[in-house]
Amino acid sequence: MKLTMLKPRVATLKASPVRTITPGSWRGDKTSTGRGYGYKWQQARARFLKAHPLCSYCQREGRITLATVVDHIEPHRGDERLFWDQGNWMALCASCHSSVKQREEAKGEGGIASPGRPTF
Repeated sequence: MKLTMLKPRVATLKASPVRTITPGSWRGDKTSTGRGYGYKWQQARARFLKAHPLCSYCQREGRITLATVVDHIEPHRGDERLFWDQGNWMALCASCHSSVKQREEAKGEGGIASPGRPTF
């Protein structure tokens, strides 16, 4: 019995819908530790979440959700001063960080802090 090859049923995408890191980006080939997210960050993150346990975005909407992510309100893009500026940090739940915040950054918006940063 001879097998016949099936024809493809899904069209091939010409352009990738997923944005990738551009060559020369501040992230480049660095690991998360190389980008500043090492032991020192993990300790600072834990202290910040202990002091700010609720998601800023959920609170704004009247919901109470435990925060698990410390996000940089203004993306630091490798700037250590901005990276460690706790006034530039906000506590978010994983869901808000992966959806609301990412959409805002894709639009070029500064997040919850635009036009004024939240006070913690």
